[in-house]
Amino acid sequence: MRVLKIINLKGARDYIPILRLQHRLVSARREGTLGTDVVLILEHKPVFTLGHNGGWENLLVSYEFLQKRGIQVVRTERGGDITYHGPGQVIAYPIIDLRAAHLRVTAYVEALEEVMIRTAADLGVQAGRSPLNHGVWVGNRKLGSIGIAIRHGITFHGLALNVSLSLEPFSWILPCGLPDIAMTSLKEAGAVDSDMEDIKENMGAHLHDILDMPVKIQEDGKFHGISIPVGI
Repeated sequence: MRVLKIINLKGARDYIPILRLQHRLVSARREGTLGTDVVLILEHKPVFTLGHNGGWENLLVSYEFLQKRGIQVVRTERGGDITYHGPGQVIAYPIIDLRAAHLRVTAYVEALEEVMIRTAADLGVQAGRSPLNHGVWVGNRKLGSIGIAIRHGITFHGLALNVSLSLEPFSWILPCGLPDIAMTSLKEAGAVDSDMEDIKENMGAHLHDILDMPVKIQEDGKFHGISIPVGI
């Protein structure tokens, strides 16, 4: 039986160590030393990330401006353009063997969108898809983003759902490289609650239902020989 192992990483995490952890998990999954699919669920410390389609022209402020605020800009291999991550935004990074799961890429992306739509609905917020861009929206405001990468049939990167984070940093970029796009959060959209741990738990339940895979949740620790310390 296929099992989806969810690793709940508490506290806001630096981006680059988590990116390196994803790379290690992808390699272990490919080599067979990691026998289950994995989802990392966490929050990031403030960071801007550029996907492989990302253009520096979509960053609207200077490096000096960001340095004063302690915010990095990191180029990654995921799809999409520029986005912002920060505390108050729930991140899910699935490391899934798509071939073993019998999932096509389009169906997988739709599954990630559905996870965010259902998670928003748990809190009384009606979100949906838009032809403008992948992700989920509340009216004409973007609530959650998707940017994935696939290596040897194994996914990494994933989704970012805005819960209660400050939206100001999105004004320093053209989100997803699109002009005139406004971002929103569950809190701004009137969510009845915004407890991050409850939202992570709900997201895990929706991953189970949508991907039709039993879920096991693990906190920080050692996983298949890969150390995941509290202070990563």
